[in-house]
Amino acid sequence: MDDKEKWTELEARCGRCELCPLGKTKTNTVFGTGNKNAKLMFVGEAPGEREDMTGIPFVGAAGQLFDKYLVSVGIDRNDVYIANILKCRPPKNRDPKPEEEDACIGYLREQTRLVSPKIIVCLGRVSAKRLIKSDFHITKEHGVWFQRGAFNMCAVYHPSALLHDPSKREDMLKDMLEIKRMYEA
Repeated sequence: MDDKEKWTELEARCGRCELCPLGKTKTNTVFGTGNKNAKLMFVGEAPGEREDMTGIPFVGAAGQLFDKYLVSVGIDRNDVYIANILKCRPPKNRDPKPEEEDACIGYLREQTRLVSPKIIVCLGRVSAKRLIKSDFHITKEHGVWFQRGAFNMCAVYHPSALLHDPSKREDMLKDMLEIKRMYEA
């Protein structure tokens, strides 16, 4: 099976998934988007309302702010791959439950294997706690690099946190500039 067939099969399997109750309440599966051979992969926690409606990650207000950061540091969204830990929206955009993450993490692992990025950036504390380390503290460790297997990883504030607390935006810009530096290295 070639990579295109693997992607098609994985996305179809994910779309049929009912490993947790969220599979029954979704409007759309929010699988992932972008360059399937990207050197840089961003991973959020779960789709929001706009993402559930469109089936595309990071298209709501937080996604629009995220896009502005990408543009400001010179990273083309089409050159990266963007996914979430969960592929279905939790009710009222609540944090994912551990059992939901457990049910969905296999899809993200397969996406990561297929993309084979060099850099993974966690968008927010939820994905950082799942992918970097369980006691991750976003306010203290945003922008700090970790080596996890073949991946250079860091976490930045989730764009929705920046909408609620604009005082974190300068830190986000510094972190994104460092991500750009690593991306170009």
